[in-house]
Amino acid sequence: MEIGISTFVETTPDVHTGEVISHAQRLREVVEEIVLADQVGLDVFGVGEHHRKDYAASSPAMVLAAAAPQTKRIRLTSAVTVLSSDDPVRVFQDFATLDGISNGRAEIMAGRGSFIESFPLFGYDLNDYDELFDEKLELLLKIRESEKVTWKGGHRPAINNLGVYPRPVQDPLPVWIGSGGNQESVIRAGLLGLPLVLAIIGGRPTQFAPLVQIYKRAAAHAGHDVSKLPVASHSHGFVAEETELAADKFFPSTQASMNVLGRERGWGHYDRASFDFARSPEGALYVGDPETVAQKIIDLRKHVGITRFMLHVPVGSMPHDDVMRAIELFGTKAAPIVRDEIARWEAAGQPQE
Repeated sequence: MEIGISTFVETTPDVHTGEVISHAQRLREVVEEIVLADQVGLDVFGVGEHHRKDYAASSPAMVLAAAAPQTKRIRLTSAVTVLSSDDPVRVFQDFATLDGISNGRAEIMAGRGSFIESFPLFGYDLNDYDELFDEKLELLLKIRESEKVTWKGGHRPAINNLGVYPRPVQDPLPVWIGSGGNQESVIRAGLLGLPLVLAIIGGRPTQFAPLVQIYKRAAAHAGHDVSKLPVASHSHGFVAEETELAADKFFPSTQASMNVLGRERGWGHYDRASFDFARSPEGALYVGDPETVAQKIIDLRKHVGITRFMLHVPVGSMPHDDVMRAIELFGTKAAPIVRDEIARWEAAGQPQE
């Protein structure tokens, strides 16, 4: 069971003062967060790609590379790379470079992206949304398989027996598929034999169990060893010494961010009742003291079958000291509880899903 952190490196207005942190300062802060996550024993850190004013990380590989020499063990991944609007050659080169700097700890989490700002920015037509992802994923995997590449598609110039460098330390360089719960994307990941990441940020996490089973059936149908295919989840959350303290600290920025996105996407108003339900045992918010958060992760492993959990913190802009303390508690208190319980199951030969 791997346990880690993900972030979108947000730069939203402070809910109390209205001040907005600079992109530069937030980028420096997130490098400190990655270093701390490594020091407290977490397994993975993910940085998401966005191309809008309220997010500072348009290039996750560069952010992760800044932290790589200062860390020793933690795996470094995008969360996600918006592959549809990027060049797979450049994506591979960036993460192969990160893999070299980190000595084999880089991963790519490829997705279509739930934000669309990168499409007009890089000159892509949203009418080609699905076709772009399929074609570019095909090319990325081809580059991963072979140093010399010959390929032809409809949205990028052809490549005729050209080398792509540098080559990564890992062979193959890990490529995960990120999904918001779309059945088609889950099946695609299974058929390709690629690890799956589910964004579980609303509703009841147990509702995702059928998708995991669909993924595994697709992988088995394609002849892949299902036992070797990890399944990850990414969910919003926050850890503090006491559960109500965690909730009170995490709610204001979460509400502000969810309501900004809600206005853009036509969602209903996000209020404290919605928040409190989501942090209940049945909900998708992992907010509380270390024991509370750990138990929710254990339940997710038991009922959905995930093998990696990524806590997304913060949502919106929160004081850096609070975020650092949450990462410290998550790594030193919550994660050991989860690992010990999984180890106990394994020692007893108990089923884990």
